[in-house]
Amino acid sequence: MDIQGLDYNTQRDRLVMPEYGREVQRMVEYAISLPEKADREACAKAIVRTMERMNPQVRQEADYQQKLWDQLAIMSDFKLDIDWPYDVSEARKMQVSPEPIEYPRQHIPIRHYGSMVFELFEKLESMPEGPERDELAALTANQMKRDLVQWSHGSSDDEKVVSDLAKYTHGVIQLDLNTFRFAKVEQPLSNERGGKRRRR
Repeated sequence: MDIQGLDYNTQRDRLVMPEYGREVQRMVEYAISLPEKADREACAKAIVRTMERMNPQVRQEADYQQKLWDQLAIMSDFKLDIDWPYDVSEARKMQVSPEPIEYPRQHIPIRHYGSMVFELFEKLESMPEGPERDELAALTANQMKRDLVQWSHGSSDDEKVVSDLAKYTHGVIQLDLNTFRFAKVEQPLSNERGGKRRRR
């Protein structure tokens, strides 16, 4: 719907530096449009003073004036023709997005269990029989069930958990569903109000 006189943010150009708002961006565009260099420089100084007032904490930085002029250069897309009081050539690097950090990815056969559960599988394989291994096996099985409930949006299968636990510990851990009892797992009920949960 297009209503005359209304100016929606979605219809406007994207702000280069949203923290300074659209009015400062317009001031920058106005400075670029001025025909006289002296007027552009006077306008640029006024803009930097405005930016400083809007962001007073910047004064705590040793080179805050350099930073403000760098930001002005970026907002002008380096089109503001003035004698810059600071070297703003390095400001272009501020526009470059940092390289994404590469996180190590392990091969996980069933991703919804996650790497932590597969580390527990390996630990269980190497542990001697006894109460300590039994306790860790129970904790692992209950975590697997919680993961399965989350992944399956509320449904779970005890037999699948037992089967997967045996499979990924290469038969070392064999839980007996006739004697083993899973801890209660909360899961959402889509047909109840207020986000109530039921236990399984």
